[in-house]
Amino acid sequence: MITYGAIATVLGDPRKAREVGWAMAICPESVPYQRVINARGQISSGGDVNKRRTALEADGVIFLQDGRVDLEHYLWLPGDESGNGASPSKQA
Repeated sequence: MITYGAIATVLGDPRKAREVGWAMAICPESVPYQRVINARGQISSGGDVNKRRTALEADGVIFLQDGRVDLEHYLWLPGDESGNGASPSKQA
């Protein structure tokens, strides 16, 4: 799982997370868009939130009681070879 801000950072402008969200909103169904969440670990409200949550749960993602995803556990950043998530200081 990755955040909109992390994708924007990889693309060269960390201030463009909103634009990444717009692009994800119109991407084809073959793109695993449900794996992109906001920096708070929440599924953004655009689109079918229940469908995205169901898809993430099918991938094995466990949600916290407040509906967020534990980014320390699930966040992946390019170059993170451990595959075990990232520390909050690495979140974008």
